[in-house]
Amino acid sequence: MKHYLDYNATAPLRPEVIAVMQECLGLPLNASSIHAAGRKAKTLIEDSRRALAGTLGAFANEVVFTASGTEANNWVLRRLRMLPVCVSAIEHSSVLKTAQAITVPDVIPVTKEGIIDLAALEQLPEGEPFLLSLMLANNETGIIQPVREAADIVHARGGLLHCDAVQAFGKIPVDFTALGCDLMTISGHKMGGPVGAAALIVKNGLAFAPMLTGGGQEMNRRAGTENVAAIAGFAKAAALVDFASMKTLRGWLNALEAEVEKASGGTAVIFGGRAERLPNTSLIAMPGVSSETQLIHFDLDGIGVSAGSACSSGRIEPSHVLEAMGVEEALAGSALRISGGWATVEGDVRAAAKAWKAMAATRAK
Repeated sequence: MKHYLDYNATAPLRPEVIAVMQECLGLPLNASSIHAAGRKAKTLIEDSRRALAGTLGAFANEVVFTASGTEANNWVLRRLRMLPVCVSAIEHSSVLKTAQAITVPDVIPVTKEGIIDLAALEQLPEGEPFLLSLMLANNETGIIQPVREAADIVHARGGLLHCDAVQAFGKIPVDFTALGCDLMTISGHKMGGPVGAAALIVKNGLAFAPMLTGGGQEMNRRAGTENVAAIAGFAKAAALVDFASMKTLRGWLNALEAEVEKASGGTAVIFGGRAERLPNTSLIAMPGVSSETQLIHFDLDGIGVSAGSACSSGRIEPSHVLEAMGVEEALAGSALRISGGWATVEGDVRAAAKAWKAMAATRAK
């Protein structure tokens, strides 16, 4: 593929990450072993834990490695199921579907701009412990949520806040403590790290039962032999994050949005264009042309983009995110997500703009 622009689904592995992982994969690394190889595995894991904690403004002993963001989200919801559960209407399916599987959650609406309705959150009763799960940035629109403000509201009512920061981590600065979170989910493969490495950050002092029991791995919180190579690769990817390049990418995407709006005669819709968004994400609708048709056109041009969440891969379903924002189904069904990352160059974004304008020109004939 000549132009890969689907980083919100997964990012290509960074060469530096591959090098770190290859070194690990050539060794018999089990951190539970007491011989030299086992001690090396333990050191790699603990060094990675400290490094990730440092990027997050967290303590090292608050970082618990998991195999995926989905696992971490499930862990939170299933272990805190004794509490009433609240979720925003735009959460990732690993939060929404899990919450719906274990309880009847309170769903907090979002505004037409795709931001959680804090006024609705303030209507929750005080003094009754509950759990709110709120993502830091939406995977489809890129819209950033007011997590700190939500945390203040939740804590004033005696609740806990879990933040799914999978899409945000590596694209904008993420500070666990400053955001006021009790729990946070992060993952490596959206930023150039490997699939198979993620983490749940658990605030010190919070009583939180393990999801998996057996051995004493991960401070007795998650049993099972650790994936040392993936963990080391995760930490390496986090260390290589460059927020300046993310700012440059936002500029390229802003230019793309301006071009497609002009080419469409003003009919193109930029979702979240007036909200604070991730620097790498644009969600654009071409009214009257289905997402599937657009995807085929882009794919034939060697451009990899998405119709929305990668977790609906293989089928294009109505977006629950756009539905929650009050977008009509027909318009939502014409949305296309463009998301870049560490290896994106201006030519990739320009190729996407060219392909989009070509579709618009064909439609105008």
